[in-house]
Amino acid sequence: MNTDKKDKNRAIEIFNILKEEYPNVKPALDYSNPFELLIATILSAQCTDARVNIVTKSLFNKYQSPDDYANAIPEELEKDIYSTGFYRQKAKSIIVCCKELIEKHNSKVPSDFDELTKLSGVGRKTASVVAGNAFGIPAIAVDTHVKRLSNLLDFIESDNPDKIELKLKELLPESYWINSSHLLATHGRIICNAKKPKCDFCNLTNYCIFYKKNARN
Repeated sequence: MNTDKKDKNRAIEIFNILKEEYPNVKPALDYSNPFELLIATILSAQCTDARVNIVTKSLFNKYQSPDDYANAIPEELEKDIYSTGFYRQKAKSIIVCCKELIEKHNSKVPSDFDELTKLSGVGRKTASVVAGNAFGIPAIAVDTHVKRLSNLLDFIESDNPDKIELKLKELLPESYWINSSHLLATHGRIICNAKKPKCDFCNLTNYCIFYKKNARN
C-alpha cells in the first residue's frame, strides 16, 4: 500500500478531532486483568460489548482462573454465556484456550502478540485488544465499527480486517494505534450508527464519503 504524507496528515487530523471529542475514551469491555479481558474479547465476537458486560458481571465471579474454565462442564458454561451468541463454539474455544494457558504459559496470558494468536479462539482482533489494552503494546483492533468507518472516512476501500489494520498502521504514528480503535468504535456507537447515522451532529462530515455523496445542498 502506498501512503503519502498528505494521507498521513489527513488521518492524524481526523483522529485529533476524535480525541478532542472523546478525551476519556477507553475500552468498552469491563475487565480487571488481562485474563478477564481475553475472555471478554472472545465473547464479544458477533456480540455487543454491552451484552458481554452484562454476562461477564456474573461470569467473572463464577470463573476466576484458567483452571476454572478448563474444568468447567461445557453445557454449564454454554448456559452461562448463552446470550452472547455462538455459545457452543465460544465455550469450546474458551475451555481449550484456558487449557493452553495452563499447559504452555503457566496459567498466564502471554503479552507477546504472536503467542496470543496461537491460542484457541484468538485471532488478530482479539490479540490486538489484549496486547494493546492489557499490556500497552501498540496494536490496532479492527472490529465492525473500525472496518465501516475506515471505509467511510476514505482510509481504505476494503472489508478485509487485516488490510484495514495494516493501512491504519501505515497512516498513524504508533502512539495513536491503541486508542484509534476505541475512538472509531465510540464514534460509531454514538454518532455514526450504521442504521441511522447522526450526520447533523458529526464533526467529521468534511472527511466522510457517505456524507459527501448524500448531503443535501
